[in-house]
This record gives sequence, structure tokens and C-alpha cells, in this order.
Amino acid sequence: MVEKMKFISIVGPKEEIDRVTSQYLSRYEIQLENTLSELKDLKNITPCADSNPYRGVLARAEELAGRVREIGNAAPSGKRMETQAAVALTEELYAELEKCRAQKSGLEAERKKVVELLVNIRPFQNLHYDVASILHFKHIKFRFGKIPVESYSKLKEYLMDDICTIFDECGRDENYIWGVYFVPAAEEEKVDAVYASLHFERTFIDDDYEGTVEEAFEALTRRQKELEESLAQIEDSFQEKLMARGGEMLAAAETISDSAEYFDVRRLAAFTKAKDTVFFILCGWMTREDAERFEKEIEGDADVFCMVEDGKNESLENRFRKPPTKLKNPRIFKPFEMFIRMYGLPNYQEFDPTIFVAVTYSIIFGAMFGDVGQGLCLFIGGMLLYKFKKLNLAAIVGSCGIFSTIFGFCFGSVFGFEDVIEPLWLRPTEAMTTLPFIGNLNTVFVVAVALGMGLVILMMVFHIINSLRAKQLGEALFDTNGVAGLVFYGAVAAVVVLYMTGNALPAGIVLVVMFVVPLLVIACKEPLTNKLNKKKELIEGGKGMFVVQAFFEMFEVLLSYFSNTLSFVRIGAFAVSHAAMMQVVMMLAGAENGGTPNIIVVIIGNLIVLGMEGLIVGIQGLRLQYYEFFSRFYKGDGREFKPYAKAAKSS
Repeated sequence: MVEKMKFISIVGPKEEIDRVTSQYLSRYEIQLENTLSELKDLKNITPCADSNPYRGVLARAEELAGRVREIGNAAPSGKRMETQAAVALTEELYAELEKCRAQKSGLEAERKKVVELLVNIRPFQNLHYDVASILHFKHIKFRFGKIPVESYSKLKEYLMDDICTIFDECGRDENYIWGVYFVPAAEEEKVDAVYASLHFERTFIDDDYEGTVEEAFEALTRRQKELEESLAQIEDSFQEKLMARGGEMLAAAETISDSAEYFDVRRLAAFTKAKDTVFFILCGWMTREDAERFEKEIEGDADVFCMVEDGKNESLENRFRKPPTKLKNPRIFKPFEMFIRMYGLPNYQEFDPTIFVAVTYSIIFGAMFGDVGQGLCLFIGGMLLYKFKKLNLAAIVGSCGIFSTIFGFCFGSVFGFEDVIEPLWLRPTEAMTTLPFIGNLNTVFVVAVALGMGLVILMMVFHIINSLRAKQLGEALFDTNGVAGLVFYGAVAAVVVLYMTGNALPAGIVLVVMFVVPLLVIACKEPLTNKLNKKKELIEGGKGMFVVQAFFEMFEVLLSYFSNTLSFVRIGAFAVSHAAMMQVVMMLAGAENGGTPNIIVVIIGNLIVLGMEGLIVGIQGLRLQYYEFFSRFYKGDGREFKPYAKAAKSS
């Protein structure tokens, strides 16, 4: 059902708005609206021009609180912290964090430099020579780097004696040899070209080393370790300070978050000045129950005034925006609200079809997928998945499984075996009914069409109710799904039933009244509605165009009645096809003539049918809901009730 809403307006001094928000609005579900838009007829009201002063400190508080949660299992102190105290604590600890970051930044830059030096010099540890001396040679040039193993072999075998160079090998692996080569300054270009042709990759060594390569490497390794210890010590020192007040910090973060959210309420408020006092105005929607409790609670607050609109003199939707929609259904039906939301929420005046969808969808699914064993599998699997994952679709599958089991008993089918139990009703592939003029027809098809005709009539009743709720009398009386359509379609259904059951048909004059008159009323819907609404122009576009348009519309109406009714044949068709598919599984398992079935084939066949046909039947059942049912009575153009964030979190 759609909960009844009330429109409330709250007025008080501007300095009280945060208190009202925290004391009242945070404990109730209220959808706040933009006051300037809702109360546009009021004059001398202005929006809030102040920026939220808590946004910057909120980001810092959340960062600190996140660090507290990462470090340990700290919990909020439990005491309500004043906003200013929370801000002061946050700024104090964040200043410590910035100090820690500044110290770490310098040490990390040095550590990065040390790591780079280590990476560059690591392959040359076997070079037992003072690095600084090499880097300051004047007449001898040097090149640190690596050369592929196969290139080094060519160098030693063919070129070493022909060029003025000395290569000092410092280390090797299976692919490369690291080392340094020396060359006279006069020969450097020629030798560099030779080494380049041999794929020598140069490593550039900075002038930051002391002693031999081995000594420099050891010194840099010690420095790296010292830097890492210093960094860890700084981080640990800050974490100790933070965790010493971890509970307070978590409470401060909550307080600042609340304060920031309370301040944001001002953006939806309007402000007006009376004498020397500035007042705020807040407005929004509450459920009737919450509004009554809120109104009673606020009576004792001398600084705040609340006005509740109950719509007795003038409908709310005419004075304000369309009321939002909040669905309230028994827990067993709530998962089916998913289907309603997929199509669109009912508007405030519409009938909520959740319970109807839950019942009809489950029954239709069960009728198309009747099997005791597979139905129990769907029920158990769906309920377990819903219990642990809270998936609405899983609950829907479980509900459908119940009705699949029920129809399985009606059809006498257990995992496709037709000889385990006797059907309580009939077997879909065998039961036939003899109808006048048509002859023999599968009984399930006949029942499916009859069920469909009954449901179409019910949809017309729903349409009439919705139209009357929306005060659209013309729609309720003259529409194809209104009273005129109900009389016509109901008369057709009655005549078909009487004819098929061998009873006498009504007199000709009665048939004319029941068939022709409603169609004429439907054809004249536009002028009749305009007449009802007291419009001067009854027909727009001329009488000739109206007649042509009415003729084709009548043809479309009659065709839609016929096609919509036949659409329900799919229920019987899937019931028969399910039984037929399981017969194929039994045949493949070798059980069609009473033989011992192959259990593996039976299990695999049931799983395939359960997955494939279950999905198809589920989609077809949803199609019937959307196209055959909702298209007749349901608009789904409502806007969702979205309560103020703090209430939404606590609810």
C-alpha cells in the first residue's frame, strides 16, 4: 500500500535551525523539499547564502578516523562531543599529522636517493677501487655499464687487442656482464662506437660515493636502514599519539559529520526577517504517523512552530509538488516491490499493485512450471540465498517454488516422473476438453484463457478505482478499461462462457445493449469527457476526422481485447511444454517404458530444465504483469520518498 503523506512546515529563529535538525529531524523520516520552490507564493523569503564551514574539517576528521580504524579496534568514546571541541581536537591531531608528514617527506626523499645509488652501484661491488678517484680521472675516460655475454665474447676474441681499452669485469649473470671500461680521452669516440655496436648499456654513476665500491655500498645500505628506522619511528610516534585519543577522534568525526549534514539542511530552507529577528522556514513530507508524533513532540518547544497540512480543504497535490510515494507492505510481499520499482513507483493517488503482483506472478509461474521436486529445489535454494545474501530476487524465486510444488501435486509430476504420485487435478499433456464449435482442446489452455479473462476484468476494476482516486471521471466511465470497457468485455466473457457450457444466450436486444452501446461510448470518449468537464469545444479537429479516428480506434480496441486474451494461452503452453521436456529427459534416461532410469541423466536433465525453462517462465510471467496487467490500470509515474539522510541511516 502507499502510505498517506502530510506536508509539514517548520518555522523558528535562524540560530535554532541546527538544534531543530539534530533534535527532531534526524530522528524522523522526512523528505525535505526546497522551501523556495514549494512556498513560491510567499514574499520576502531568501535562500541561505552561507557556505558549509565544516566541509574542510570534515575531510580531515574522516582521514584521522580512518587511520584510527586501520590501526586498531577503537570505538567512539560514547560521550556526545561538542562541535567546537570536536573541531579543536581534529585540528590539533591533524597538525601533528602534517608535522609527521613534513618530517617523513625529507627522509623519504633522502631514502629514495640512497636506493637509486644502491641500484646503480650494486652490480659493481667487485670493483676494488676508489669510486671518487675514477670519477675524477682527467686523461682517462670511463664507462660503467653492462654488455651481453655473447657480445663480450666477441669483444675479447676479436677486438680487445685492436682498440685501446681495458674492460674490468665486476659481475655477471646468465645474460649480462657488468663492468667498467677505460679508454684514453683521445680514443673515446672510436671505442664508444665499438662498445655501442656490441650493445653495451651504460650506467651513469653520480659523484656521491666515498671509498671503494664495496665500502660505498655498505655505507649506503647502513644509511638506508637508518632512514627506514627513522621513518618507522616517526610513524609509530604519531600513531601512539593518535591512538591515545582514538575513541575521542572517532566521536569527533561523528560529531563533525553530523554538524556538516545539519548545516546542509540550510540549503533547503528559506529565511525571512520579521522586525529584528531572522526566521527559517523548512518544509517537506512525512508519513501521517510520523507527522502526528512529530507535531505532538514539538508542541512543548516555545521557539519552534510547526504547521501540518492534512489536505481536508484543498488537496496537497494541487498546492504543492506531487507527494512522494512510500510503499508499506507486509514483509512477505516486500521482495516483490523490486518488480514495481523496475516498472515505476505508483503515484500518490494510485493503487499499489505489490500484493497483486506477488500473488498472480507466483501462481502463474507455478502453473507454467509445475513440478514437486523442482519446485522444492527453487523454494529451498531461493530461501537459503535470501537468508544469507538478502537478495529480493532470491525470495521471489522461493515464493515461486512454493506454487511450483503445489501445481506439481496438481499435475502429478516429481522431477519429471509421472508415475510417482497421482495428480490431484490433471496431467497437462493428456487432459482434453470438448468445446462447441471448436472441438477437443487441451484443458490447460481453456483454463488459462478463462483465468486471463477474469484477470483482465479485474484490471479494469483497478483502472476504474485509480481513475476515481485521481478524480478523472471521464477515464473511469468512458475509457477502454473503464466502465464502458468493463461492460463490453464482461458481456463478451459471459456470452462465451454461456455458449461453451451449452446454456441459452441472452436475447438479441440485450446483446446490442451490452456490446454495441459500450463500444459507442468508448468511441465517443473525447466528446463525452469534454462534456463532463464542461468544455465548450466537444470535438477537436472536426466531425469527419473524429469519425475516421474513432473507427480505427475501435478496430484497435477490439483487436487488443482479442490479442490480450489469447496472450494467456502461454500459461497453458508452458505447462504442457514443461511436461513434454521432462518426458524427453525421461526418454533419454531410459525410463519411458518403466525401465530403470540413468540417475546421472535424470539429474543433468532436471538441472538443465530447471535453469533454462525456469528463466524463460520467469521472464514470461513478468511480461504478463507489465504488458497485460499494468498497461490497463497502472501508470507508475510516482517519485520515491527519500527521507533526510540522518533518519535514513538510523531507520
